Amino acid sequence: MANYVPRLKEKYLKEIRTGLKEKFSYKNDMMIPKLQKIVLNMGVGEAVGDSKKIKSAHADLRIISGQQPLITKAKKSIAGFKVREEMPLGVKVTLRRDKMYEFLDRLITIAMPRIRDFRGVSPKSFDGRGNYALGIKEHIVFPEIDFDKVDSIWGLDIVLCTSANSDDEARELLREFNMPFYN
Repeated sequence: MANYVPRLKEKYLKEIRTGLKEKFSYKNDMMIPKLQKIVLNMGVGEAVGDSKKIKSAHADLRIISGQQPLITKAKKSIAGFKVREEMPLGVKVTLRRDKMYEFLDRLITIAMPRIRDFRGVSPKSFDGRGNYALGIKEHIVFPEIDFDKVDSIWGLDIVLCTSANSDDEARELLREFNMPFYN
């Protein structure tokens, strides 16, 4: 188990790097774009009325990511939303290295095909610096989540951060990972 390499990481090292180097004619290997991190975020607005919701979201995100999430808190009070400063409002986790590749593999091959009426993800959700963001309406598409034990269904924001300089380079990198973009 000590020398286990995630499937997508192996694919990146053996196939994707050489393909990108040829396509964009990079001068050296350090210019080839790579995946740096994946950030998962769950906003739990219902936590304002029920503090148990944040614990439930925390447990679910921990199961999905395989890592301990961080509870995010309100920076300032907003009376209209009944939010006080330092009130827990969400959970987030940053995945890097092997866990990042494992999660991306599960997202593309297992979770996305389970999304109802799924036709692919938008090829336009890039930020101009090579980072890609997508949202999932129901966190229960991940098979690790036991549907019977879920008390609430939350959305999940996923941000894929790459070292690419442009959106085109990042799009090609994600396309090589078999990200299901629609046309």
